[in-house]
Amino acid sequence: MQKIEKDLFGRVVESETQQQQGLLLRTRIWLYQFIQNMFFKFENFIGRASTYGDHEFFDPKDFPWVGAVEADWRKVRAELDALLPYAANIPAFQELQPAQKALTQDDGWKTFFFYAYGLKARGNCRRCPETTKLLKQIPGMKTAFFSILAPGKHLPPHRGPWKGVLRLHLALLIPEPAEMCAIRVGSQTRHWQEGKVMIFDDTFEHEAWNRTEGVRVILFVDIMRPMRFPANVINSVFTSVIAMPFVPLTGLAGNYLRWEKRFEALVNQGAPAK
Repeated sequence: MQKIEKDLFGRVVESETQQQQGLLLRTRIWLYQFIQNMFFKFENFIGRASTYGDHEFFDPKDFPWVGAVEADWRKVRAELDALLPYAANIPAFQELQPAQKALTQDDGWKTFFFYAYGLKARGNCRRCPETTKLLKQIPGMKTAFFSILAPGKHLPPHRGPWKGVLRLHLALLIPEPAEMCAIRVGSQTRHWQEGKVMIFDDTFEHEAWNRTEGVRVILFVDIMRPMRFPANVINSVFTSVIAMPFVPLTGLAGNYLRWEKRFEALVNQGAPAK
């Protein structure tokens, strides 16, 4: 049994281990924010060198591999459907990345990770082989997960940290009425369509909402931004050297592995928790 220490006034005193864990978390958050600020300084350069311009949304037709992704969307949807009975056990975004608590604090936004800047969620990839196969067809894929937005959930205005990547959404499960489920990027608001891809620059202020009574799910992917030489090389190096520490700094790897162990045991039992 853990011994609870109190000071002279009867207040509970944190143990040395708790103090160390708190310091580690605060350090991670500070470094995360410091790296974000570094990213912002490169944005003008990135925008000028972008192959397809610098704007909110991009035409999916400019990306020749999008057709193949959309053609296989039902295979991905089938794997998602097999996971949804376990939705209550899928972690909220901030459970894996505590630095994101300013964006969401409840369990209305859940994430089922596959990849994150060098981290491969092997258990999740094994459970969803068709999704993993599709992700490997996407050039420059850096991050990928099922993004599950609960009924009534609103993600407030925010922006991404690095203009060197673009964001892709493949709509998998869009509740009706579809016009009540949307994303705003900059001055433009768009609605998801099942089986269709949208691509946008997440460094523009954006927000998303689900004002329906159903669950909205997309395949959320970050890809390297197409850029002209030599900017593409600089972007690749910068992303590798600077962005890779985001995973250890946010604690994502350790948090995922702890969740994975619990989830694997649950799946082996054959019934999701209620």
